[in-house]
Amino acid sequence: MGDRRTARERALQALYQLDMSGGSPADALAAAWESVAQETPPPEPDAVQFARELVDGVVSNLRAIDGLIEQHSHNWRIDRMDRIDRSVLRLAIFELKYRLDIPRKVTLNEAVELGKTFGTEASSAFINGLLDRVALALGKK
Repeated sequence: MGDRRTARERALQALYQLDMSGGSPADALAAAWESVAQETPPPEPDAVQFARELVDGVVSNLRAIDGLIEQHSHNWRIDRMDRIDRSVLRLAIFELKYRLDIPRKVTLNEAVELGKTFGTEASSAFINGLLDRVALALGKK
């Protein structure tokens, strides 16, 4: 698994933890890395930095990100969405809106994979559909 995918997984775990119980982004991210420390080799510094940028970026821009989710989700209020799906969406929308160095296709593919790995059977289709609408609205091709 690539460093960026690993970083996205740890960022997703941290965002989920923050959504569930609050706390500090740094503590949530440290707990995410620690949760897999026994099973995986130590993370590369680039992966740790990328995960930190993702979590901090989502937290710093949460209001705008949630606004985009609300605006483009059909018949779903954000507080009624599955927490994993909501966390994946937040992570991906941060990438789409604020990380211009990451291609749209990469962001959408990674988000769909996170949905398949951590979400329900319906997560990947839901995530893909909503992110596609957001990407089009942002003009990200």
